[in-house]
Amino acid sequence: MGKKRTREEAQKEVVQNDPTVDKMDEDSASSDSDEDMDIINVDFELFNYDKDIDFHGVKTLLRQLFDADAQLFDLSGLSDMIIEQNTIGSTCKVDDKANDAYAFLTVLNAWEHRDKKPVAQLIEYLSDKGPKADASLAALPELFTSGKAQVGIVLSERLINMPAEVIPPMWNMMIEEIQDAVDDREPYEFTHYLVVSRAYVEVESSLDQEEQKRKRARDEKGLQYFHPEDEEMRKHALGAATYVYTKEGDSADSKRAFQELGVKSQGFMMLIEAGKFKKAVKAIGDYIGAAAAAN
Repeated sequence: MGKKRTREEAQKEVVQNDPTVDKMDEDSASSDSDEDMDIINVDFELFNYDKDIDFHGVKTLLRQLFDADAQLFDLSGLSDMIIEQNTIGSTCKVDDKANDAYAFLTVLNAWEHRDKKPVAQLIEYLSDKGPKADASLAALPELFTSGKAQVGIVLSERLINMPAEVIPPMWNMMIEEIQDAVDDREPYEFTHYLVVSRAYVEVESSLDQEEQKRKRARDEKGLQYFHPEDEEMRKHALGAATYVYTKEGDSADSKRAFQELGVKSQGFMMLIEAGKFKKAVKAIGDYIGAAAAAN
């Protein structure tokens, strides 16, 4: 093992205005009132994983990431693996390191950890889902098992409504850490990265399915991304596809309290060659920066 890298030596901080607390009445905005708009600045900070703090927060976000199929995985074991690998990837928190993570990002070497249950489960699952979802992912099983390729499984999730601007620093930080690890001859010299994510389509709620099933099928409105940056990163992928969850149920119905249409979640994965990974990460930084500037 080479020298230990610590993020606290060069802590990166992302400062955002929390959109949930930056509010002004429309009438006040249009008036000449001298009252100041109330703005609360929220500081998002990146931290190394901490075994005494991050287990439950990471496990909760993993459960969200894998959605309906979370029950198929040893999430406790996977959380432990992520936390033990504490100089690769990061958590994003507000106010203090002792708080639960609002977001996390990491990459696991599939070949290096292939015999460990949490990664073996991931390999089996992704090897099954990818080729069935799209021909561009047909090589996944061989990439995982041949030993000739080194696939980094990228896991990333965040709380809903987290500002996207906090994400590029996390990716940039991880690229730097991977390079440091390679320099230290640690097993992070990947040939490919497989990014595991989520997407969704809006569908007609099935609450009235019994009455409507003979009249019309569900109306799918098009693919949307839980992580907006995935749309940009996908442009740099060797292969990408959505896939249906094995344990998919009628979860879209629970969304009806929030919107007229239901939401059908789907798994989403992107296979990116290592030589294009830095460019893909730069692209999402440019994409998110442009979107923020336009708002």
